[in-house]
Amino acid sequence: MNSWVWQQIWRDLRSGTLRWLLLAVALAVAALAAVGLFADRIERGLHRDAAQLLGGDVIVLGDQPVPDALAEQAAGLGLRTARTATFPSMARATDEQGGETRLVAVKAVDGPYPLRGKLTLGRWAPGGTVEPTGAASAGGPARGTVWVDAGVLQGLGLKVGDPLLLGDATFRIAAVIAAEPDRGGGFVSFSPRVMLPWADLPATGLIQPASRVSWRLQVASAARLGDAAFDPQAVGRAGKAQAISGAAGEATLLRFTVQAREEAAKTRGVRVETLDDGRPEMRSTIDRAGLFLRLVALLAALMAAVVVAMVSRDFAMRRLDDCALLRVLGVSQRDMMKAYALELLVMGLLASLLGLAVGGAFHQVFVWLLSDLVQVELPPPGWWPALLALGVGLALTLGFGLPPLLQLAQVPALRVLRRDLGTPKAASVGVMAGGVLAMVTLLALVVRDPLMASIALGGVLAAVVVLSLLAGLVLWALRRWLDRPSAATLPVVWRQAIRALVAQPAATITQVSALSLGLLAVFLLILIRTDLIASWRNATPPDAPNRFVINVQPDQAEAFRQALKQGGVERFDWYPMVRARLVGINGKAVRPDDYTEDRARRLVDREFNLSYADQAPRHNEVVAGRYRSTDTGAGEMSVEEGIAKTLGLKLGDRLLFDVGGQQSESRITSLRKVDWGSMRVNFFVMAPVADMPEWPATFISAFRVAPGSSLDRALVNQFPNVTVVDVTMSVGQVQRVLDQVIRAVEFLFLFTLTAGVLVLLAGLWSSRERRAGDWAVMRALGASREHLARVQRLELASQGLLAGGMASLAALAIGGALAFKVFDFPWAPPWWGPLGGAAVGALLVMLAGWWSLRGLLNRPVLATLRRAD
Repeated sequence: MNSWVWQQIWRDLRSGTLRWLLLAVALAVAALAAVGLFADRIERGLHRDAAQLLGGDVIVLGDQPVPDALAEQAAGLGLRTARTATFPSMARATDEQGGETRLVAVKAVDGPYPLRGKLTLGRWAPGGTVEPTGAASAGGPARGTVWVDAGVLQGLGLKVGDPLLLGDATFRIAAVIAAEPDRGGGFVSFSPRVMLPWADLPATGLIQPASRVSWRLQVASAARLGDAAFDPQAVGRAGKAQAISGAAGEATLLRFTVQAREEAAKTRGVRVETLDDGRPEMRSTIDRAGLFLRLVALLAALMAAVVVAMVSRDFAMRRLDDCALLRVLGVSQRDMMKAYALELLVMGLLASLLGLAVGGAFHQVFVWLLSDLVQVELPPPGWWPALLALGVGLALTLGFGLPPLLQLAQVPALRVLRRDLGTPKAASVGVMAGGVLAMVTLLALVVRDPLMASIALGGVLAAVVVLSLLAGLVLWALRRWLDRPSAATLPVVWRQAIRALVAQPAATITQVSALSLGLLAVFLLILIRTDLIASWRNATPPDAPNRFVINVQPDQAEAFRQALKQGGVERFDWYPMVRARLVGINGKAVRPDDYTEDRARRLVDREFNLSYADQAPRHNEVVAGRYRSTDTGAGEMSVEEGIAKTLGLKLGDRLLFDVGGQQSESRITSLRKVDWGSMRVNFFVMAPVADMPEWPATFISAFRVAPGSSLDRALVNQFPNVTVVDVTMSVGQVQRVLDQVIRAVEFLFLFTLTAGVLVLLAGLWSSRERRAGDWAVMRALGASREHLARVQRLELASQGLLAGGMASLAALAIGGALAFKVFDFPWAPPWWGPLGGAAVGALLVMLAGWWSLRGLLNRPVLATLRRAD
């Protein structure tokens, strides 16, 4: 039996009978493996670098200096500590070097910094690239020197060894930073780094009582392999004792974390982060891209399941006579069942392994496409994503392919004489349900987003039921209409095409539903992809501001606006900015401990930037209430809808803010939708009034200047106290990352596009023999090839119109749910979607039919009729 099985597998592969199945399963596994392996490498990289991203095992940070008691407490427990202070400031070249200025992110470091990871220095080339030369020793720069990013040298026209003016002090540039492990994110990180010793910080005079400084106390256990302070010789001398100390370090860190959080709760603005809650989250753009990639892989697997089901049934229909002959020759039902199950298992395993190989190669394409986003060497992937993809491949092969093949064992030997016997019935409910359940479970593990999985899987399942019912209803209406006298007015070709559709309603419904599913996947991804990319493109429009200016004093406002106009800037954002802290909601004091969500705790624990304007910003949409409900707007506030949801705020709530030691309470009268990626000036909270004289305010402005403009230097010379933030490089970097994400999305989009086309081709291919028999009868009755070709084109066009129209409607429904519930972007589908979908469906089905059914009309009539008999 085994030799017969292997010969049959080889024959089926050579004949091309199961090539559709092989291709469909390999395609689905490749898509799942490519996404899964890439996501796993990113996850492993984040886990590996989590401590480096924080700078230590535990971080105590705040907007004021961290209490010395915490550092002493950590030292008393035998833990290592290092302090950092980060803030924006202006760096300047000497007059002899040109006197250029540049906004930089100053970072003062102390102790054995960095505690985790290594800071890498490099050699700067004039082209802007930095070639790493090696890891820096722990402790940071020497006294009187600084380490800088290449952007500082490039922006100020300096080189290593030149002096750099920072506040009241002058430093010598000693090295260029190639990689900083705990760089982190935020607005300040857009600026190039200047790193100096902690001991030199007072000499700069940059830290003033109102300065915005991020203070950090980094805490870590003993140094380990990969850390700057790691000493292999010390490990060799200490041996087992140091290993025990390292194991006990986890308990010591936990003890310190508990004590530090109790201490931080007593000080406003101080919090404690660990590896669990301090890991940085992906930006919304990357989150959306990841969701879309998983949606593509999910739909590719679903389309592959449809292909497997159709191909397996067609394969079973073609093997009926062979199985009947085998029964006559004495092959038992049990042996035949084992043979076909083994054949399908081998095919599924072969296709899955092929898909894994392709997916493993293609996931490297993602790494290359997202090179600017993933700027570190990623660790190798684990086995879990590959096993999941392999499991999905086998599950969809056996779950959707085995039921019709198992029925071949039930073919009676009498079929050799009576060919109406042994026709496959509906698939076994138990086998089909088991396969579907296994595949859905595995797909849910791959997608890792229950909401998206439920919407996509539930939507497709509902679409199958609805599309089948609609197709049956249309066929019933056509059948009724053909019996009416008005049908006689149609040309003969049209009537024959319609009769071909309604002659075998079950086969037509199955085929139209399958075609609709293929078109549904294509239409759905086109709609989601188009709106998703549009939302990314709109986030950084070509005319977005590339300069932000902060700290403009009230007595400088008019002169500053006049300087902008003289510099050629006609359009600019201009808003007052007030520092305040939320201290009460509806008469009740508010503290971070009142909330369980980490973001809510951070928002309450930080200072807010408030503003006021008598009209809502043009780039903000009021989604609830009225921006200004009274003539004066006194005592009112407009709140961003996101922070309102996070803090549980609603219209009518009263907010109490501490503004410079004075308390101010107002009522929420409107909620605004704010696009934080728009590169415009935005605020969480705004008062709808023209002036708030009781609030101490400075002004912030955003505008766009042409490349090569000297406006920055003119503004700094005329207003030395202001800070000019040049985000041109940052905007360009964001746009480059977006372009790479879009290319990755479009690359994987080809997988599901191919899977949808496979559904169309396989659906029509499975009807070849049925159509060949019908057309042979018509040709025997005198129909010409040209006439049958016209009937074929009309029948295919009708099926495509019906399938395309229904698929586009289903795509609009599922796409709307995904857009609102998962991807969170506005859903504005074109009104002509169903019409366009019907037209595209007709065209695609006609093209697929031309390829799948080519050569049928040229078959000899007698041979076809003999085969049908």
